[in-house]
Amino acid sequence: MTATFKLSAFGDEISNDLAEQLQTLTALRISQLDLRAAWGKNVTIMDEGDVSRIRKMCRTYSVTVSCLASPVGKTPLVDPIQVEQGRLERLIAIGNSLDTHFVRIFSFYPPDLSTNAHYDQYVPEVIERLGRLARLAESEGFILLLENEKGIVTDTPERCKAVLEGVGSLALRYAWDSANFVQVEVANPVARGWAGLEGYLQYVHIKDARLADGSVTPAGEGDGQLPELLRALKDKNYRGTLALEPHLKIAGHSSGFSGPDGMQMAASALRKLMKELGCQEV
Repeated sequence: MTATFKLSAFGDEISNDLAEQLQTLTALRISQLDLRAAWGKNVTIMDEGDVSRIRKMCRTYSVTVSCLASPVGKTPLVDPIQVEQGRLERLIAIGNSLDTHFVRIFSFYPPDLSTNAHYDQYVPEVIERLGRLARLAESEGFILLLENEKGIVTDTPERCKAVLEGVGSLALRYAWDSANFVQVEVANPVARGWAGLEGYLQYVHIKDARLADGSVTPAGEGDGQLPELLRALKDKNYRGTLALEPHLKIAGHSSGFSGPDGMQMAASALRKLMKELGCQEV
């Protein structure tokens, strides 16, 4: 078996300026962009002028937008779902303009974040809310990518599976992030979570982290089982995107930063693993 990967990267990890984002991606031979922010604007608040400018610049650099890396669902569970529906509607319009039908989302913050021991009780509510968003996405031909993340309801492999299974929509798929599992003290995340989640997998974020202190590392240098993840993808005959989200300098609440040098380091670490494991890049 083999796997054919196409690399993407979160451009705002490189620079606030879109031109520098695209120049760096071109230099690194990365032809896809995960669009989270540019010019100090999150993708959810970009206007038509911003979107038109992005479209033209991406064409100039021969870079395509692989996914809108939105913060939808990175909000309190008690907030009205209509707010997130409105943001998703705007993202759908932006996605249509930029020729991508993937939107990254989250599963909301419970009222008490002091421990995740009680998060299971919120799974039914999350299923209902994400089901509404999935129906909207499905009606527009879009796919929502649910990312596991510390502090939100789907922070563990088991809760990710429960929500994806409960919603039961092809418009809601899964975006794997090993580092985020490690940062909620999930040891051996691939061994623990792969069997339950691989059937929902649509997208993969590449970053790694250490269990000891949660610090983020290049792929293969932490406890996120990145070699095991790539082997599992290879065995699955995965043909899709690996999106670099390195967080090597700053790992913030809603974004991260690595700089051009950090992105180069992250790309080199990933490609080294890919070469060792016989994974192909296209």
